[in-house]
Amino acid sequence: MEPAAPVSLEAPALDRAHRPVRRILDVEGVDAYYGEIQALRGLSLHVGDREMVALVGANGAGKTTTLRVVSGLLHPRRGSVTFEGRPVQDLYAQALVRRGVAHVPEGRDLFPGLTVTENLQLGHWVRRRTGGFRRARDRVMDYFPKLRQRAGQAAGTLSGGEQQMLVIARALMSDPTLLIVDELSLGLAPIVVQQLFDILRTVNAAGTSILLVEQFVEIALQNTHRAYALAKGEVAMEGNSDELLRNPALVSAYLGGSDDAAAAD
Repeated sequence: MEPAAPVSLEAPALDRAHRPVRRILDVEGVDAYYGEIQALRGLSLHVGDREMVALVGANGAGKTTTLRVVSGLLHPRRGSVTFEGRPVQDLYAQALVRRGVAHVPEGRDLFPGLTVTENLQLGHWVRRRTGGFRRARDRVMDYFPKLRQRAGQAAGTLSGGEQQMLVIARALMSDPTLLIVDELSLGLAPIVVQQLFDILRTVNAAGTSILLVEQFVEIALQNTHRAYALAKGEVAMEGNSDELLRNPALVSAYLGGSDDAAAAD
């Protein structure tokens, strides 16, 4: 078997002119509830092949709920979710992982007493395609050289940025078509956040579509192709990220309070 081609560690420039040839995810008219509390109201969005898409908005706007619906952690009461041409709104998370959806949750959710390698093994356990652990690990480690240096170290002893790298690496071990990332920057310094976005751009350039929630609106728009601004469980604004970045209405009307990272969504 030929060894995998090495991954370039230099983040590629974002191709603003990227036009997906197909959609891999369609969310149409979704209503979602927690008990009797409605969190999403007729929400629709899509993600194309090899696209990076951001969800932005104030706390409580429905961003995390949207990710939970897409990854099968929450089933919508109305509406549809289609992934690679198949309806998936009634599937549970474990089935969606095997179909190619990987979810990096807010708060990292690692196994702190296990080593870096052991955490990656748990991600490989649900891998969709055939292939040995070592090959998958080496490919993923190319994105994260720091983790290779800490392969035998307990996850709980890593820095915050390294832990976020590990939870992304663990998700990539399942070989996803769509990577979902919730609050990439939570609790991290801006320079570390940019490093993580550089890695995500490299992952995206290698073929993985990405849907992410990010509290730092400017950096999210600088590093994605398109974005949706949510307000009260609905899409309030959408468009190309560079256009939204230049739109003062985005901040003034929809993003007040978005820097409060501690509040739940």
